[in-house]
Amino acid sequence: MNAVENKLKALGFKLPTPKPGVGAYKSWTIFSNNIVCTSGQIPWNGNDVAYTGRLGDETTIEYGFLSAQLCALHAIAQLKEAVNGDLTKIKQIIRVEGNIYTAPKFSKHAEVLDGASNLFNAVFGEKGIHTRTAQGINSSPLNATTLIYVFAEIEKDF
Repeated sequence: MNAVENKLKALGFKLPTPKPGVGAYKSWTIFSNNIVCTSGQIPWNGNDVAYTGRLGDETTIEYGFLSAQLCALHAIAQLKEAVNGDLTKIKQIIRVEGNIYTAPKFSKHAEVLDGASNLFNAVFGEKGIHTRTAQGINSSPLNATTLIYVFAEIEKDF
């Protein structure tokens, strides 16, 4: 186990097995030889979506935070697969984009997406600090509360 995975373990997290896409797409891709982009990661718990429902109506900010955190954990699993199992090859988490399933007047998107950002920052340290965008959406695949997309720079030759 490397330093990144040790940090995850110390925080009480275990990486899930990377899930394949639920449609006709890849779960991640590498472009420009050193940028990994994940497909949208939802909060899976095995074969079920762990967090469903619309924030502001059916669920709380804390629920959304945990949903985004679980999405980030799945994104890290995808990144690990992309770098052949060695998360130390991640040079920088560049950007996190979050889609949050919300009621029309919900405005706490940043607090929800902090679930993902805080995990990246805690696990990768300086390499985890990223840019991001959070937006509300009026419907969501599989009724998932959150979806996140991650862009990361990796070492060119691994």
